[in-house]
Amino acid sequence: MPALPGSTRLAVAGLIVAAAPLLAQIDLGKVTVGAGMRTGFAHTDTEKAAATDKFSLESVRLYVNGSVTDKIKFMFNTEYNGADNRINVLDAVGRFEFSPKFNVWAGRLLPPSDRANLSGPYYNNHWAVYQDGIQNGHPFVFQGRDNGVVYWGDFLKNKVKVSAGAFDGKSANGKPDVISAFRVQLDFWDKEEGYYLNATYYGDKNLLALGGATQVQAGNTATTADFLLERNFHSKGVITFEGEYANYNGLGGYDANYGKSQGGYGLAAYIFPKAVGPGKIQLLGKYSQANFTRSALPSYSQKTTEVNVNYLIKQFNARVMTFFRNVDYNRGKPDSWQIGVGLQLQI
Repeated sequence: MPALPGSTRLAVAGLIVAAAPLLAQIDLGKVTVGAGMRTGFAHTDTEKAAATDKFSLESVRLYVNGSVTDKIKFMFNTEYNGADNRINVLDAVGRFEFSPKFNVWAGRLLPPSDRANLSGPYYNNHWAVYQDGIQNGHPFVFQGRDNGVVYWGDFLKNKVKVSAGAFDGKSANGKPDVISAFRVQLDFWDKEEGYYLNATYYGDKNLLALGGATQVQAGNTATTADFLLERNFHSKGVITFEGEYANYNGLGGYDANYGKSQGGYGLAAYIFPKAVGPGKIQLLGKYSQANFTRSALPSYSQKTTEVNVNYLIKQFNARVMTFFRNVDYNRGKPDSWQIGVGLQLQI
């Protein structure tokens, strides 16, 4: 490459010197970047159909969080969804966090809803989330999220959590009316700070929590009540009991052909106190029943049983989860069972 003329070299050098102070003035503040993935193998046997074996990359997420000021923050998360082989915006949230009692988030985020939704698949206790006809039957744009704004606050030494928001109905379920969303939660033992939740803390907290949420759109409702008890007995292990009741009355639900569905589930888990190698073993069982009614079609029920044997290496950041799931319908749909193993990693 030929040398630049002297005048050109001087001009380029001048531009670099002039630009240096501008570059030095760029301060992104505190920015954190993380990632997560869920992948696994499952054998599925469906009534009157051929069995299938499938390796799947279920999810890959990229997390970015940063501070504009000490009170204004920004969260941007993306997800590759293995179901449609696409990358979508998961969260894009402007966070105005003025005090524990007064916070406003706006953009795309999880609306006030059940604990299962506010935990997401990465922070739930079991592998096969959102397949029981109960958990997170609320309408959404993507992965439980909708576009809107929410207020949330923690009161009484962070033992009472309140949230309320308004979200776009058109993008969530195609109807023009705004979806209003509300949640109240009581923590009787340890407190849970912040807006998003976990479905377990693997013994880091002792919890007795009750929560209730409702979403309303043009008189139609989606109402849930959830319960979580978790206790760390240290040398005797960690126990967890979780439950939820859901009533989707004209809003949400798992089957668009039915205007109403309701039901509940119960979950119990136990973590052995002694480590086996780098991790601990967790046993988990879950049972649910959902009833689908209010349709020209006959009503039906779905009963789902799930059993996990999980190996917890670093809680949510490294866990291997073996699972068995059985789904029975009393009419209309084929029964099925599935067995497999899943891997979750986060950094």
